[in-house]
Amino acid sequence: MSDPLEWEGTAAGPSAGPPAEPSEGQATDRAAGQGADRSAGRAGGPATGAETGAEAAAEAEAAGLRDRVAELEDRWKRALADLDNLRKRVSRDAERVRLEEQVRAAGEWLPVLDNLERALEHAEGDPASLAEGLRAVLQQGLTVLAHLGFPRRDDTWETFDPARHEAVAAVPREDVPAGTVVAVVRPGYGDGERQLRPAQVVVSKAE
Repeated sequence: MSDPLEWEGTAAGPSAGPPAEPSEGQATDRAAGQGADRSAGRAGGPATGAETGAEAAAEAEAAGLRDRVAELEDRWKRALADLDNLRKRVSRDAERVRLEEQVRAAGEWLPVLDNLERALEHAEGDPASLAEGLRAVLQQGLTVLAHLGFPRRDDTWETFDPARHEAVAAVPREDVPAGTVVAVVRPGYGDGERQLRPAQVVVSKAE
C-alpha cells in the first residue's frame, strides 16, 4: 500500500511542478480576446477628426444664421424708424399746406369785408348809394369764389340734374318739358368734383 503523503503531493500539492504551456488553440483564443478589448476601447474613446469637423461646420453655420437674424432685425428697426419719420413729415407738410390755403382764402375775402364796411358807413346818408355799394360787394364776392375755383352757376332753364340740383318744388308748366329748372331758389357754386354746393331749384312737371 502506497504512502498517503506521497500521493497527495504528486496529485495536487505544491510540488506538482511548473504549469503546463498553453496549447496553440488557447493562445489563439487569448489573442482574439485582447484584440476585441482594444477595439472596444477605441469605440468608446475620443471623437474622430471627421466628427470634430462636422461639429465645427454646424457651429459656424449657426453663427452665420444668428448674424443674419441680427442684421435683418437691425434693418427692420431702421425701416420702422424711417417710416415713422416719413409719417411725421407728411403730417407736418399737410398741416402747413392746409394753413397756407386757409390764409390764402381768408386773404381773398378781406377786400370784400372792407367794401362792405364802407357801404354800411354810407347807409344812412344815401340809400341809393348803399344799394349800389352792396351790389359791388356782391360782385366782388362772386369774383373771389370764382378765383378760388367755385364759380356761381346759372342753372335756369337747364334740365334737372340730381348731381347738381336739389329740387325744392315742382310746378306745372306747359311751355317747357317736364324736369326743367324754371327758378333758382339758392344758387350753386362750382361743378363736378369741385362743386361747393348744389343749387336749390324749382322744376317743371307735366299737367
